[in-house]
Amino acid sequence: MNTDLQNALAHIRTFTTLQPRAGIILGSGLGAFADTLDNKVKIPTDGIPHYPQSTVEGHEGFLVFGEHKGVPLLAVQGRTHYYEGYPIAEVTFVVRIMQALNIKILMVTNAAGGINPRFKPGDLMLITDQVNFLFNNPLIGKNEYGGLRFPDMSDAYSSAYFDQIETLALKRNVPLRRGVLWVSSGPSYETASEVKMIRKFGGHAASMSTVPEVVVAKQAQMDVIGISCITNYATGVSAQPLSHEEVTETAELVKDKFLSLVTGIIEEIFTTI
Repeated sequence: MNTDLQNALAHIRTFTTLQPRAGIILGSGLGAFADTLDNKVKIPTDGIPHYPQSTVEGHEGFLVFGEHKGVPLLAVQGRTHYYEGYPIAEVTFVVRIMQALNIKILMVTNAAGGINPRFKPGDLMLITDQVNFLFNNPLIGKNEYGGLRFPDMSDAYSSAYFDQIETLALKRNVPLRRGVLWVSSGPSYETASEVKMIRKFGGHAASMSTVPEVVVAKQAQMDVIGISCITNYATGVSAQPLSHEEVTETAELVKDKFLSLVTGIIEEIFTTI
């Protein structure tokens, strides 16, 4: 095992011996789910050796081990982004921790701008695929963590769960869109012309995260489920200027719908893993 990863795990294991069944990475303004876990242990990431620190509002900086309805979980309360200046492999260090913990399924969540004009702020979107416009890949370099050298990305988000997730969303009265996630580096938002390009290229929502984590998860042969919270109209879809405050405010408004969907996925899918 990579030495940096060994040191990080040794530190984590001084706090908890819980073996999580699944991992959840919580996007901007969506971290409240972690605080609902039973028997939770919150580990500050600033004390974990070699762990890159999030500097963005709405990303608190904890790994939270706990349970929901008896399902042991690791929730990431505060992700690290490529635009914060870290090498892309460091951005995905938390997924390497999950890989070392033998986690087999990962749920990624994010805040995203609505590219599809039918999407409105407050909608939730089941991610069905992704477009990597970061112009970088976390697998470049030595394959020092193991896993596949050339991972297949034809089913990046595990399609076997799509119908089940949509059914449970209906049961819980949570409207759910489907769409392709377009990811670029940020931190500037897209221009109106870039949004037109994204729409023509097949993107339904735009974000600044998630893709690197999913690439590493697939290399580690994890199943992946993705949920985007549409927190704003993309540039050109609305004349309203964009701000991070709008993103976090909308995420707070949609919190109950988000929690209902996430807990439903845990109770109906994660229990079978």
